[in-house]
Amino acid sequence: MRATHRSSRATVVGLALVGLAVTSAVTETTAPTESTAAPVIDPGDGGDYDPMVDPADFVETIDNPYLPLTPGSRWVYEDTSGDETERVEVVVTSDRRQVMGISAVVVRDTVTVDGELEEDTLDWFAQDRDGNVWYLGEDTAEYEDGEAVSTGGSWEAGVAGALPGIIMLASPAVGDAYRQEYYVGEAEDLAQVVRVDADADVPVGSFSGVVVTEEWNPLEPETIEEKYYAPGVGVVLEVETAGGAGRVELLEYVTGR
Repeated sequence: MRATHRSSRATVVGLALVGLAVTSAVTETTAPTESTAAPVIDPGDGGDYDPMVDPADFVETIDNPYLPLTPGSRWVYEDTSGDETERVEVVVTSDRRQVMGISAVVVRDTVTVDGELEEDTLDWFAQDRDGNVWYLGEDTAEYEDGEAVSTGGSWEAGVAGALPGIIMLASPAVGDAYRQEYYVGEAEDLAQVVRVDADADVPVGSFSGVVVTEEWNPLEPETIEEKYYAPGVGVVLEVETAGGAGRVELLEYVTGR
């Protein structure tokens, strides 16, 4: 879900699960990272991250107010900050995928630049009983001249050492830091809550009570982003605060049924 967890140009428990991904309590095991950059965000696990995910602790519906993923919902974003116009369309499909024994919601995310397909991704999300939304992997392809040229960045939790992360907490609080994904050398996004009552003005409308996260990836250490999650909608704005000047705004939003 590029507009909610990926920065490729530069976007998923009470029961002992939340603490596994958030700074306050992380289950430890050895999972060495190849990244050497000084951390902008520290999830507090020292690189030893191993969430004990139990499929029985997950539910079918994703209704977290800051990231509601109802089948049929559709978001359209645009970034005109550069020389080209980038358009991102995110659609919650009715498909499901089994990941680590969890029935995940499949979200399709397509990126076009000046009308030409650049990236096509299927993301997998699931919500636990406490309302935390976990990110379980993605199947992504980059395109040039209509042809797929790379699947780099694809990963699946439970395969080849990849681990799930949290994309949105049930009750985000300022200072909470967590891993959104963990596949060494491919997917290492981190997030930290920096505001919980912000405002955001974008083409589709004005929003208050917005949760803002700072997001950083040690594989792209020069880039830092802020993402704005509006209650009842999800991501409405994404701004690069270091390493670039990108600004991705929500143009259209249709809720599913």
